[in-house]
Amino acid sequence: MSFTDTLGIKFPIIQAPMAGVSTPVFVAAAAEANILGSIGAGYLSGEATREFIQEVKKLTNKPFAVNLFVPEDVEMDQELIRQAYLGLQPVGKKLGMPFWKAPLSASSFVEQVAVIIEEDVKICSFTFGLPDEAVVRKLKEHDVFLIGTATTVEEAVMAEKVGMDALVAQGKEAGGHRGSFLDKILVPLDELLPSIVEVVSIPVIAAGGIANKEHLDQQIAQGAVAVQIGTALLATEESGAHPLYKEAILGATENSTDLTKAFSGKPARGIRNQFIEMMKDIPIAPYPYQNDLTKKIRSEAAAKGRPEFMSLWAGESVHETVGGTVKEIVERFI
Repeated sequence: MSFTDTLGIKFPIIQAPMAGVSTPVFVAAAAEANILGSIGAGYLSGEATREFIQEVKKLTNKPFAVNLFVPEDVEMDQELIRQAYLGLQPVGKKLGMPFWKAPLSASSFVEQVAVIIEEDVKICSFTFGLPDEAVVRKLKEHDVFLIGTATTVEEAVMAEKVGMDALVAQGKEAGGHRGSFLDKILVPLDELLPSIVEVVSIPVIAAGGIANKEHLDQQIAQGAVAVQIGTALLATEESGAHPLYKEAILGATENSTDLTKAFSGKPARGIRNQFIEMMKDIPIAPYPYQNDLTKKIRSEAAAKGRPEFMSLWAGESVHETVGGTVKEIVERFI
């Protein structure tokens, strides 16, 4: 059975989960375009995850995946969080909010796993780590196909060992958050993919800077069973990205992205803007605390039409992104 048959899709393409940008309409449009739609459930509560899944089911009867952020134990350093909050004050002032409340979030991972089983979702992917044996066993008992994320060979080996059925090899070119959980090294996809394919026996999906059919063909030739695309779909009509975010994507030039921890406390690739520049020498709290601190800044910047303070996640091939519908973009890859 081919990998596409296993997932119940026609084309070897997965829509990147993109938490915060993926909406039910967007995920369903990807599924209807015969690729694997993915719900970016990373920041959602258990109940919100359920509602999202049910909305997608109303719009399509085709398969889709749910992506979860694996929680990690992060030390709560009150002093560092205070310094990080103070470091954000100049940005807050520019948005007319010298002080703002920043409630700290808690992970809903356990509830989300239960929702996936109850809602009979058959594909689940993971970012920022790997679920423990108990979670893997529980999901497999309900025939859920599991996809891990790896940014190095070591992470890939670990993903196979823990029981993932497939994995995403995320090159340094990828937009948004790095899925790293062991190593913080940056490996280009053309180097990462072949080295992972060589050491694991599970199917490998290529991700990072894949913007056209030529890129897709190249990764399949290097041993990938499919590709995962995010930035290429960001400016589509169905994408949940803010209009100013789409504008920034479509207007981006080559070499316009940077890796930054400034928004969330984890390295993520986005279009360089004033916020990233202002935060270069400022203390940054670890994820998820920095993410909690900047949440209000990001929403206020979006509401006030200030893209210079928004997180504009994008991959290295952002300059190749075009507008259109999800179906039209998928057709360009086929």
